[in-house]
Amino acid sequence: MTTRLYYTEPWRREFDAQVVAVTADAGRAEVRLDRTAFYPTSGGQPFDIGTLGGARVVEVIDDEEAGEVIHVMEPGALGALVPGAAVHGVIDWDRRFDHMQQHTGQHLVSAAFHHLHGVRTLSFHLGAEVSTIDLAREVTPAEIASAEAEANRVVWENHPVSIRFVTAEEAVRLPLRKEPVKGGRLRLVEVEGFDLSACGGTHVSRTGAIGVIAVRSWERFRGGTRLQFVSGGRALASYRALRDAVDGAARPLTVHPHDLPAAVERLQGERKALQREAKGLAERLAAHEAGEIAARATHLGAVDAVVEALEGYDAAALKIVATTLVRAPGRAAVLLSRTRPALVVAARSADVTAVDCAALAKALFERFGGKGGGRPDLAQGGGLDGSTDDLLAVAREIVGGAKAR
Repeated sequence: MTTRLYYTEPWRREFDAQVVAVTADAGRAEVRLDRTAFYPTSGGQPFDIGTLGGARVVEVIDDEEAGEVIHVMEPGALGALVPGAAVHGVIDWDRRFDHMQQHTGQHLVSAAFHHLHGVRTLSFHLGAEVSTIDLAREVTPAEIASAEAEANRVVWENHPVSIRFVTAEEAVRLPLRKEPVKGGRLRLVEVEGFDLSACGGTHVSRTGAIGVIAVRSWERFRGGTRLQFVSGGRALASYRALRDAVDGAARPLTVHPHDLPAAVERLQGERKALQREAKGLAERLAAHEAGEIAARATHLGAVDAVVEALEGYDAAALKIVATTLVRAPGRAAVLLSRTRPALVVAARSADVTAVDCAALAKALFERFGGKGGGRPDLAQGGGLDGSTDDLLAVAREIVGGAKAR
């Protein structure tokens, strides 16, 4: 059984131990020690990394059944790590301290929601960039703001954070924030005057070391609320990223950051006006183009057909030209783009029943790939992988083979 130094000395950065066993699993070396300061993935908190005897530790696993901590080493880096050997371990402190800030921050946020609003925390996940907690019910923006402020009050008051061990029987008589998941001997983490919880993770020794806690976002999740937050160094990095993004957006608009929302709203209005104007111009151009294209219609099967590939047309423009063409009676239009993969729009006049546009498009997709769909009178899609000549030949063959009904 491994003695877990991180339980009682989470601030320890280095330690000495003895190698108990070295095994290989799926091509990677696994080292077991008589004692360790490396934290294994557990309770929503990721593992520590660092070195053992100068060799890199890339993952740490909790073998709960054996009561041992497994240190996974980088390939070919065992060196003198053999059973019985003395070894010096060094924790990647930047990663460990970051995890301590996030995990202790989570205790404060969860306790704040519990004290102020009676909301339980169902789960916690400490991610690489942000952390999340899942709350038992939906919470309002005002409740989130008050809980965030309360958690930061405790940070800035610099409360002591202590660790102690109790039996399950003793725990029953204590004001724990939530019922422990495990039985037996329990490790309790206490934020003096604010929170008492059973937890196996690593934590700062005083809340002031967290620095600040910031809620970044929230969303409805499984009947409750998933809250995303950052603490300490991550909060500073998040602020810098937000500051740079806001400055980067405000500078080309020549507005103060506080005026950015109004500037964006104004640009959205201008964009919509331009889109309406562009649509009108496109329709006028399409009507003009359609007149020229219609003169090239040929009789195929039961209809006058326009089957062409057009240069410089996107899907919207193809649709406008096709629907303009079939305003005249007795006509079918199959228009392709000259881009690769190609776009297609098929349309027919209201009095035409011989051509099924949806069936035509489906036949093209089955032959040349791509996808799309539509109705018998109008269909469209993209992703056609074939030469323009082949695509046009098949389209003409399908239209020409259509029989009047």
